[in-house]
Amino acid sequence: MPSTKTPAHVVSRPSYLRPEVLHAATAYFGGDELAATVWLNKYALKDSKGNLYERTPDDMHRRIAAELARIEEKYPNPVSEERIYQSLVSFTHIIPQGSPMAGIGNPFQVASLSNCFVIGTNADSYGGIMKSDEELVQLMKRRGGVGIDLTHLRPEGTAVLNSALTSTGTVPFMERYANSTREVAQDGRRGALMLTVSSRHPDVEKFIDAKLQMGKVTGANISVRVDHGLMEAARTGKPYQLRFPVDAEKPSFTKEVDAGTIWKKIIHNARNPQNRVSCSGIR
Repeated sequence: MPSTKTPAHVVSRPSYLRPEVLHAATAYFGGDELAATVWLNKYALKDSKGNLYERTPDDMHRRIAAELARIEEKYPNPVSEERIYQSLVSFTHIIPQGSPMAGIGNPFQVASLSNCFVIGTNADSYGGIMKSDEELVQLMKRRGGVGIDLTHLRPEGTAVLNSALTSTGTVPFMERYANSTREVAQDGRRGALMLTVSSRHPDVEKFIDAKLQMGKVTGANISVRVDHGLMEAARTGKPYQLRFPVDAEKPSFTKEVDAGTIWKKIIHNARNPQNRVSCSGIR
């Protein structure tokens, strides 16, 4: 049977009460209790029972420096722990992202040291969709944020060979991924998910409106990948072509639409606090 004995490096760590940590961290941040609370909840070293092992970000920086120095010792001309610490101290020169701050030198959990991951196989099949869903939850339970592009999924109404006969389009799978995100807890907070689609995808308007229905796609941020063609067509009033596959030289489906309508829908829904669709960039 596996040993249930607590590792020595865990036993030797002094723990602190939450009020003590909050007081010390607030003083560290010059009286900013909000900053102290965010640090305490998200980045301070703690175990699954809620015991806290760091009082201020200075303790966190010492932890990170010690672990990085341990790795440095495996290579020629290693950087010293003190030099690493001086680069981190008081967030002066190097400010690690959230996952590195929480995960480096953390003996209490298996956590990703990268903040964000883009996943997906571009497989327009249930197998590919489920694989992405599994990768999503595996990454999120390790504290990673995830981005998934849905442009490769067939638009609503497209013929398929299964019992449904036609595709349901992108929106139901937005809900699937969002629900998975809501189900995965990350130290008291849920996972972070961004879903994107090309502005040329035939489902783009349904994608933009997906969050208008109360309670739908609540576990994801959504963003349209806008290209120069949409902006130019919106400016000049010329028709804009939706197509699928989006990047195909000879797409199986095309449709001309008013680019201004799509652009106005993006702007309107970006201002809607329930929906919050955005543009992820012009390509």
